[in-house]
Amino acid sequence: MNAQEQRIGRPGIWSRAHYLDRMTLRDLVVAYFQYYAIQAYLLLALAAIVAAVLMPPTLVQGLVAALFAVIAYPMIWYLLHRYVLHSRWMWKSPLTARTWKRIHYDHHQDPNHLEVLFGALHTTLPTIVLATVPVGWLIGGAGGAAVALAAGLLTTCVYEFFHCIQHLSYKPKHPALVEMKRRHMAHHFHDETGNFGITSFWPDRLFGTIYEREDRPKKSPTVFNLGYSEEVAALYPWVAKMSGGVARGHPRQRAMKADAEEQAKLNA
Repeated sequence: MNAQEQRIGRPGIWSRAHYLDRMTLRDLVVAYFQYYAIQAYLLLALAAIVAAVLMPPTLVQGLVAALFAVIAYPMIWYLLHRYVLHSRWMWKSPLTARTWKRIHYDHHQDPNHLEVLFGALHTTLPTIVLATVPVGWLIGGAGGAAVALAAGLLTTCVYEFFHCIQHLSYKPKHPALVEMKRRHMAHHFHDETGNFGITSFWPDRLFGTIYEREDRPKKSPTVFNLGYSEEVAALYPWVAKMSGGVARGHPRQRAMKADAEEQAKLNA
C-alpha cells in the first residue's frame, strides 16, 4: 500500500481513500451517501424544509426563492472557482494556505481522489448560507430564507454528484453529460484557466473562458499545480510543507513509478 492509499481516520467506508478512476457507479453512490459532508447537506436541507413549513412563505415567494438559489448557483460557483479557488493570493499567507490546499490544490494534484473532490464543510456551508439566506429573506422573510437555503443545499448535493460523475472512469452517453465531462476533463488535464463550470457553462460563455482543446493546442504547464511552482514555494512555503513538495504531474502516477523503481531495486 503506497502513501496515496493509506487509511484515514474515519469509520466505515471512509476509513480509507477512494479514487474515482478505480470505482464503478455503484461504488460511487455508496461512498457518496456515506460521506459526512453530503449527509450534513441533506440533514440541514431537511431542517430548512421543516422551518419553511412552520414559517411558510407564499407560493410565489417560495418558488422565487428556490428558483433564485438554483439559477444563481452556476454564476456563484463560477466566480468562486475562478477568483478564489484559482486565485494566487491564498497561498501567500499561512492563514489561508491550508484552506486553499484542501479546497482546490489537492483536487488538482489528483483530480480522481474522491475525498478531496468534495467541498470542505467549513468553507461550503458559510458560502451557501451567505449566497441564499439574505436574498431568500428579502423575497419571503424567514420562510423564504429557509426555502432558498434548502434549495441551495440540495443544489450543492446535485453539483457534488455530477462533479463525481465527471471524474468517474466511464464514458457517458447523454450529450449533456458528454459535454460536461469533456470540458471539465480539459480543465483538469489540459488548461486550468478556462471551463470553470461543472454542470453549466453559460458563465464561461459570458466571460469568454469557455474553450475547446483544439483552440488551445499547448497544454498548460500549471494544470496540476495551479501556478504554485518551486519559485513560488521558495517565497511562500506553507503549501509545499504541507504537501511534501510542489506537484509535478499526477501524484499517484509518480508514486506508482517510485514503487516500481523501488521494487526493481529490491529484485536486482
